[in-house]
This record gives sequence, C-alpha cells and structure tokens, in this order.
Amino acid sequence: MKADTHPDYHMINVVMTDGSKYQTRSTYGKEGDTLQLDIDPKTHPAWTGGTGQLLDRGGRVSRFKERFKGLGI
Repeated sequence: MKADTHPDYHMINVVMTDGSKYQTRSTYGKEGDTLQLDIDPKTHPAWTGGTGQLLDRGGRVSRFKERFKGLGI
C-alpha cells in the first residue's frame, strides 16, 4: 500500500444547533477543531417530518396550481 494516500482521521468536536456537543472522528480541520452545525437532524424538516413553507417566487407555485387544479392533487 502506498504511504500517505489515506486522509488523516482525528477527533473533532461537533456542536448541534441546540448547543449539544459530541466528539467524532473526521477528516475536517485539525485535531480538536469544532464543527458548528447550521442544520442538523433535530431541527431540519426532512428528518423531523415538519411541514415546510413553499416560497412563491415569480408566481411559479400559483401558476403550477392553476395549471394542474383539475387533477385533484
């Protein structure tokens, strides 16, 4: 096996959006660095099952609804 072909795994600290912390091995940064998450499984609607709001930019959503209103969706 070639030397120096694998990434350097080391321990980092991960801080979730609610302030909870844990340690994990990663290639991010250097040993002991902190990774601050902006989105995590505790808050993101994709994991929590929450309903998101559709943003109607330029009338796209309203045009879609108007075009397909007879399909019963």
